[in-house]
Amino acid sequence: MTTSPLSGLAKRLVADKILEEQAAVSAIKAARRENQTFAQHVVESKLVKSRELAKVASEAFGTPLFDMSAYNFDLIPKSVVDEKLISKHFALPLYKRGNRLFIAVADPTNLAGLDEINFNTGLNTDAVLVDADKLSKAIESYLSDSGDMGAGLEGIDNEELDALDVGGDDKDNGDSDDPGGDEAPVVRFVNKVLLDAIRSGASDIHFEPYEKSYRVRFRTDGVLHEVAKPPIQLSNRLSARLKVMSRMDISEKRVPQDGRIKMKLSKIKAIDFRVNSLPTLWGEKIVLRILDPSSAKLGIDALGYEDEQKKIYMDALAQPQGMILVTGPTGSGKTVSLYTGLNILNTSERNISTAEDPVEINLEGINQVNVSNKVGLNFAEALRSFLRQDPDIVMVGEIRDLETAEIAIKAAQTGHLVLSTLHTNSAPETLTRLMNMGVPTFNIATSVSVIIAQRLARRLCNECKKPVNLPEEVLEIEGFDSVTIPKDHWNIYQPVGCEHCSKGYKGRVGVYEVVRITDSISRIIMEGGNSIQIADKAREEGFNNLRTSALRKVVMGITSLEEANRVTKD
Repeated sequence: MTTSPLSGLAKRLVADKILEEQAAVSAIKAARRENQTFAQHVVESKLVKSRELAKVASEAFGTPLFDMSAYNFDLIPKSVVDEKLISKHFALPLYKRGNRLFIAVADPTNLAGLDEINFNTGLNTDAVLVDADKLSKAIESYLSDSGDMGAGLEGIDNEELDALDVGGDDKDNGDSDDPGGDEAPVVRFVNKVLLDAIRSGASDIHFEPYEKSYRVRFRTDGVLHEVAKPPIQLSNRLSARLKVMSRMDISEKRVPQDGRIKMKLSKIKAIDFRVNSLPTLWGEKIVLRILDPSSAKLGIDALGYEDEQKKIYMDALAQPQGMILVTGPTGSGKTVSLYTGLNILNTSERNISTAEDPVEINLEGINQVNVSNKVGLNFAEALRSFLRQDPDIVMVGEIRDLETAEIAIKAAQTGHLVLSTLHTNSAPETLTRLMNMGVPTFNIATSVSVIIAQRLARRLCNECKKPVNLPEEVLEIEGFDSVTIPKDHWNIYQPVGCEHCSKGYKGRVGVYEVVRITDSISRIIMEGGNSIQIADKAREEGFNNLRTSALRKVVMGITSLEEANRVTKD
């Protein structure tokens, strides 16, 4: 009889069937790799709900649950515990009584952390169990020295908006960012828009001038919606402010420009924005893409892969050579999928290099290069340089031409693991796209290991979603079949809308088509087969296409049929 390698909170979550044992083991390893506690990792990765974790911990270990929303943050004993220990052990001092220190924790079994705090402070420590989400916000507020410990990003006044640390990089912005005089309202407005976008979970911000109006829109969960209509007279000042922040040339208004903004929210939290300006008929339209480095550290379990799809991807990542291609439209989460894989591979034993246009997510330990056609550094040239730098793993932002494709394939055939993206609609079309580029079919068949096609669908809000009864005939027309999805599992939910969500949806989940290049698919490729033949063979071998994967998420109650149709129906 084998004994479980798990202990403490992880063991209890598995015993209560909240986590699968393999997922718990993976979470422990990922938490160690990312210097997090187990409790912090499973909550941030959305493997376990924060409230559920707190309840289990309280019942399992007999520790009372303390409500941090009722706590007066002015009582926190300052400078008693080193900030590094607070971040390292996900623990926050609450009270000091004589030589006793009461510490808020999300995992009462983290005795090593309590012992280290005990040793460094010389005080006896007592654990106080709290909700992990509330603890995370409290720690972030404490480390930011914001003065309003319970507020986080909420409640920021005009002076704080003026002084918010925002710039093109880590250097001082200089006099150009001085919010004095007439520009102070513009500075406050822009800073507030950026903060509101982060709070709402937006992925993009659009500043759009028109002949008689100006509007600001957020893309939240893949859908654009208007959030503000500043006076059209502010158009030039708004674009100038954004261009100063992102280190663009404010005097150049005739050509598009690219820039970057870094917003420091606290000592431990910063958000990057990728900025692009575009001259339009009535002024410069500026779009900001919000780049959150933590999105690459969510872990593969949080992305939405089905178990078999996850196994295929993980097996491909474990191979010393070969090519993994991720395909899908802009904004479908390709970069996050690739960086999740790179984060798994990112160890001191491997040399990893990436070429991107531009780099979206900064990861310590990975050599990242911004390609620039202006100076002759394109994807192909960057890839050639990588191969002279003793690489183990190479990531190419996009295969756009035959030259890049040939170099990438040669790298995959000579002992390197290559990850890249292509803009096609499905996995089979990716293979025919490479053929159309002029890549020999033999090279495609012997180098490509796995192709992942993906979309992002809005996730139904668990607080308000409700079941809906649809006739069996309608479901069959939509693509449901009893072979792929048994009829007793045809449980469909629809969005409602409540205070916890946006029109019945909260967050997004990936929908995937993961195809391993098997011997039979390789034969079709070498014979010059088309995408229809490859798709038929992939389905025959049990690889679900995007439509089937979306319908599976519908019957699991993760998304709605309307949303599945929006992202996968032709």
